[in-house]
Amino acid sequence: MTAMHFSGSYRQEDVHFLLTPMALEPILDLAEKERLIQSGQRHYSEMLSPESLPSPAYLALFQSAFAANRLQMARDCLRLAALIAARRSGPVTLVSLARAGTPVGVILGHVLRQVFQRECCHYSVSIIRDRGIDANALQHILAQGHAPEAIVFVDGWTGKGVISRELRQAVNDYNARHGTAIDGGLFVLSDLAGTAACAASSSDYLIPSSILNATVSGLVSRSVLNAQIGADDFHGCVYYEQFEAHDQSRAFADGLLADALALAANEGLPLAEASDAAAMAARSQAYMAQAQHDYGVEDINLIKPGIGEATRVLLRRVPERLIVRDTTAPDVAHLLLLAQEKNIPVSVQAALPYQAVALIRSAVDG
Repeated sequence: MTAMHFSGSYRQEDVHFLLTPMALEPILDLAEKERLIQSGQRHYSEMLSPESLPSPAYLALFQSAFAANRLQMARDCLRLAALIAARRSGPVTLVSLARAGTPVGVILGHVLRQVFQRECCHYSVSIIRDRGIDANALQHILAQGHAPEAIVFVDGWTGKGVISRELRQAVNDYNARHGTAIDGGLFVLSDLAGTAACAASSSDYLIPSSILNATVSGLVSRSVLNAQIGADDFHGCVYYEQFEAHDQSRAFADGLLADALALAANEGLPLAEASDAAAMAARSQAYMAQAQHDYGVEDINLIKPGIGEATRVLLRRVPERLIVRDTTAPDVAHLLLLAQEKNIPVSVQAALPYQAVALIRSAVDG
């Protein structure tokens, strides 16, 4: 089993990554990676795209997005912490979904301790589409003496809701095998799909941490599950030591925490009111059906709604098209820059229910 106190570039009290640091050569040819994934020859979790540091222009967009949206994210972190405190009694065990959920979990842990006076531990674990959650990681958390009913799964946002559904199914399966009663519901800042158990918001706004990859998530890669991972190991990750001088992870979380603490002090605690999941689910289903029809997309996995998901596509996949509601909106400036750099066509749809949607290029047509 892997070392138990791997915290990436975070402080040890911020998070324990239940991941196995490993060496893995990235797939340099993104088109070949896309072909392998879409043809079913390789699962996306077996491979990593290369990560590079953001360009100065892109980093400037991150800084402006952080300045513009940090209060909204801080307010949502405060509201989500209030929702967690209202739905859990006693100590809280935060289990964030690596890696988009990791910064959110770091902030929530401190808010729960400092604002709500709740004892709180934070672990970050791997969940992989079609492969489920890392059962070894869950086993380890319970072995530390944490009560199953204290566990709260957290992430940044939902797009189509694939991961929230995967989580619920995987945790149900785990409970059935082990006789536990872990709640498989997902708590997020923004629930675009209406599939989260609890969300602070349903607005498609630019969560600043979604713009960057490892340098805002503890310098860890997306999680990996391939032949190098043994049956008793946690899922793997690459630690990007070479990016340490450019890391934003701690500064980002510390800044958001300071904002949340100031909001709590100045405005009081928010009401523990969740967003309207049913309305969001209906919106999501209607849009996905319309997009499949309009763009002739058979594989629903090739449609990525919302700013967060669109950002991931433009950073890591082979995009076919970027669709935005308003090209002048500050929240999509980084997407337009990425599309320009990668020569990706951009469509404008004024009636789009999200600020942005990305389509992944089909690698198996024809």
